[in-house]
Amino acid sequence: METKANTDVELPTVLVTNDDGIDAPGLQYLVQILVAAGRYRVLVCAPNVDNSAVSHCITWRRAICAKQVQVEGASAFAVSGTPADCASLGISGELFSGLIPDLVVSGVNIGSNCGYHVVYSGTVAGAREAFLYGIPSIALSYNWVGGQSTIQYLKLAAEACLPLINSVLTEVKNKTYPTGSFLNVDVPTDVPNHKGFKITKQGKHMTKIGWTRTHSSMPATESYQTANINGTTLVDTEMDISIPFQDQLLFKRVLHRTSYNEKEDDDTDYQALKSGYITITPLGALSLTELLEWREDGLKPAHGEEVSLVKLGRKRAKDGLREIRGGGRRFKGNWRGRIEEKETKGLL
Repeated sequence: METKANTDVELPTVLVTNDDGIDAPGLQYLVQILVAAGRYRVLVCAPNVDNSAVSHCITWRRAICAKQVQVEGASAFAVSGTPADCASLGISGELFSGLIPDLVVSGVNIGSNCGYHVVYSGTVAGAREAFLYGIPSIALSYNWVGGQSTIQYLKLAAEACLPLINSVLTEVKNKTYPTGSFLNVDVPTDVPNHKGFKITKQGKHMTKIGWTRTHSSMPATESYQTANINGTTLVDTEMDISIPFQDQLLFKRVLHRTSYNEKEDDDTDYQALKSGYITITPLGALSLTELLEWREDGLKPAHGEEVSLVKLGRKRAKDGLREIRGGGRRFKGNWRGRIEEKETKGLL
């Protein structure tokens, strides 16, 4: 029987990151499950504090600090950066002595990341950053609902996604993994009774967030800096917002319980998630709208005529929607076909 020491070099390497912070239970459970499986070499590079909803923010003008921490069975660092920073540093080869991961998994996030929420999500950004540099990646999120969810459900969510992680790594090894996208995975609230995996497309679901005036104290000091296109600083002061001056107004974000959710197809991420499926949404970083399409002959009016970008935009939107709804959903590598063919049994 081979020992772990003998096989460790041959094991695929998985880098785990998140946006909730290295101490978050979702990440801790995911790492425990990966280590216990004995099939991976596990690396962890995650923010040292909560970085939820920072989107794809990166650190540019200052150095970041990486501190090695004890995580059983893994090589782990807590980093004073964003999720995108952590993914970038983790795949760079600089942090883990030249080791480049075969797969990056970001999560498990506390809260779903469907529809337009992927724009705000630091969890999705961690996976996207790896994708941008050619590393296969998965963002994992659990649809936490207060009063129904428990911390233990985060562990169950990680366990439920383990077959998917195995499948992706198998395809990476066989050089059959689709390279044109990364996977955004959302696990339903009632994870013990989930209906299986379902390939979905990104919808338009969004929880509205607004602002309200407040007079309560907020974190003690924050630095606000604004620079114009010439690089000169317009505002560069330390503002103590716990004790505002007379000319300062305090506002805080408020979550509106109503969501923007147009009537959507059943195969959109949020609709399928509500129906109890673990959704797998392939995402990329390119728009369906290409510049050349806006430079067609139709955009060359006769002298004195005006160009209707509104009319053209509507036409392009309809064309794009028709292509999305067509066969194969334009998922490079035909993820939908693979899942449907095997009905998530064996492959996932």
